[in-house]
Amino acid sequence: MSDAPVFLTHPVPYYAQWESAALVPDIIAGTLPAADDPLWQKSGAASREEYAFWSWRLCGMACLRMALEHWCGTAPPAVALAEECVEAGAYVRHPDRVDGLIYAPFAAYARRRWGLFAESRPRLPAEELPEHLAAGRLAMLSVHPSLRTLDPRPPHRGGHLVLAVGATPDHLLVHNPSGFPDGSQRFAEVPWADLGRFYAERGVLLGPGERRS
Repeated sequence: MSDAPVFLTHPVPYYAQWESAALVPDIIAGTLPAADDPLWQKSGAASREEYAFWSWRLCGMACLRMALEHWCGTAPPAVALAEECVEAGAYVRHPDRVDGLIYAPFAAYARRRWGLFAESRPRLPAEELPEHLAAGRLAMLSVHPSLRTLDPRPPHRGGHLVLAVGATPDHLLVHNPSGFPDGSQRFAEVPWADLGRFYAERGVLLGPGERRS
């Protein structure tokens, strides 16, 4: 970490990747099918089935929605954003899966479509994060999904995106789109000492851009 202590939290709104944030534990446990999310229509999906397909893959779009509402005052529906990212080459959709989020075309899309500062970072060491946050940026980070429980032995690093929104000398603060409403969704504290088990040291830096006319 930086030698200078950092205490900051950006007041970023929270979105889960499922529309009903309170139901995330049930959906992940499989006791509630994603298609039965009572708020599915808010996603912009054309059907329950389309929502169920995308909802497991919307962590990046949830992060983008948080950043957009924070800086632009708008948060378009998640599936609508995902469809735009397919057109932009940031997702590649197949009948049974989606490849992505692909960082470079996503960053280009965020700059072009929303006027944000957006930089793909195939290498983004944890020790750089406090500096970026202190400069007013947010960071989409590739972590293992079990970050939500601070699993002592995650099987690998990466595979899920969270949004870094703050830092202290002891913790990174994240909004986790697949976190649980017991404290691992909003401003979840991840000890720096534990972050390396989950974090693949890559992601996308986001920041406010110039106002578009």
